[in-house]
Amino acid sequence: MNLSGSLGPSPRTLEVESIESFDRLVDEGAVAMHGWHAQSLDLRGRTAALENLKVEGAIFLGCTFDPGVEERLRRRGALIFPRLQGVPFNPYRSSLYTPQELYDGLDHAPYEELPDALVYQWSIRQGQRQRVDATLASALHDHAIGDALDDLTRSEFSSGRTIVGVMGGHAAQRGSVEFAQAATLGRLLARSGRLVATGGGPGAMEAANLGAYLSHIPDDGFKEALAELGSVPGFRPSVSAWARVAAAVVDRFPDGTPSLGIPTWFYGHEPPNYFATHIAKYFANAIREAILLELCNGGIIFLPGAAGTVQEIFQDACENYYSAREAVTPMVLVGRRHWEHEYPAWPMLSRLAAGRPMADRVFLVDTVEEAVAVMGG
Repeated sequence: MNLSGSLGPSPRTLEVESIESFDRLVDEGAVAMHGWHAQSLDLRGRTAALENLKVEGAIFLGCTFDPGVEERLRRRGALIFPRLQGVPFNPYRSSLYTPQELYDGLDHAPYEELPDALVYQWSIRQGQRQRVDATLASALHDHAIGDALDDLTRSEFSSGRTIVGVMGGHAAQRGSVEFAQAATLGRLLARSGRLVATGGGPGAMEAANLGAYLSHIPDDGFKEALAELGSVPGFRPSVSAWARVAAAVVDRFPDGTPSLGIPTWFYGHEPPNYFATHIAKYFANAIREAILLELCNGGIIFLPGAAGTVQEIFQDACENYYSAREAVTPMVLVGRRHWEHEYPAWPMLSRLAAGRPMADRVFLVDTVEEAVAVMGG
């Protein structure tokens, strides 16, 4: 967890996120832990090593120690953030979520008993938002997720790759033309070498992550998967049934193309989809929205949607409106009738863009194939 206040670690900050990393540093002759951020480590059995290290300036986040060690570390100048009791998640986690983690137990238990649902239920308890411990836990968690996401964008997995966002409504049902088109979009983007990022929820978001995930399989297999998913069109009335049919597809194709989902427990009634291989789930929706838009260095494609998608369009437009020409990223709205008449965002967007550096980077098209084409794919 980076606590230096910047997007990445400062030169004096050392993230220690596994016990193997801690042991390696000790074996290499480390003397002082100043600037170390030890995160969620089980340090029982490492008392001797800790006693031999200078710990002033070290930060321990949710670590476990042998009896009596924690107090001695505090006296020697270490800063210790304790493990929080009664919290159904790890506020100090060092990695993003996977669908399998959030849906752990799906094969034998209803969704309401699974980790994702339990965290949401915790977050909406009466008076929870006024509790200092709950506020601290959720803030630490979101900081840790942001740090893990930063690590992901610097990793070999995504370093140098263009990230394209796909935004759209949650209402697109499996088996519909809209769902199939969104899945085709994700497939085309992934096949062009781009990393697909979505809001991580159902509907068009699920479809885009699905298309990216199955971008490596032949068209016939892709169509079969779409048909299989269509047997459970939406997450209502049963999230369990909706997620299980998705899990079955993933089990049949375990080595799908990675993509990113960034959902939020603020909209906890919308479950995360099973096809985003990396899930950065936040409590604070405002942070989640800002980070999702910031990550999409290759631009964003907006599929038909309602209030949430309209908000994302103009949040992205505001960023582009005030950006220098070299920092403007493409915005592509798909569906002329939808964006000109049903939810007329296009007239306002094109008016905002007029005379600005973004003017030649905003597009209105009718098909997902056109959308990929105008982005240069």
